[in-house]
Amino acid sequence: MERNTPTVETAAVPSAIVSGVHEVPSEVLDLLVLPPLDTLTSDRARGAVCLWCPVRLTVETAVDLGERTGADGRWWPRACAPCVGRRAHHALYAHVTVCEPCVDDVTRCETGRGLSRLMRKYRR
Repeated sequence: MERNTPTVETAAVPSAIVSGVHEVPSEVLDLLVLPPLDTLTSDRARGAVCLWCPVRLTVETAVDLGERTGADGRWWPRACAPCVGRRAHHALYAHVTVCEPCVDDVTRCETGRGLSRLMRKYRR
């Protein structure tokens, strides 16, 4: 008997979402200051709305910020691209003040490179 098993079409998933922030080390993503999970509305906590602004997210517009764990358990925060770009920009400025190699050239530091990559990719 033949089974009709649904398959996932990988071509339907935009490459920007697949590559997205997964190219950036988790230590860099940790520098994007997230609001505490227990302060978020249910829509923000489940990733339907951006963590930082009122933009409603879709599969095409959401930026996955990786898995997070804390006192409230595990969660998978998501945000809109412009907010991720702005947060990466703020994190880069904060990082440069404490990182000697980044003062001269952010490409000499893995953290600086990662934040710069996020900033360029998502800042509009």
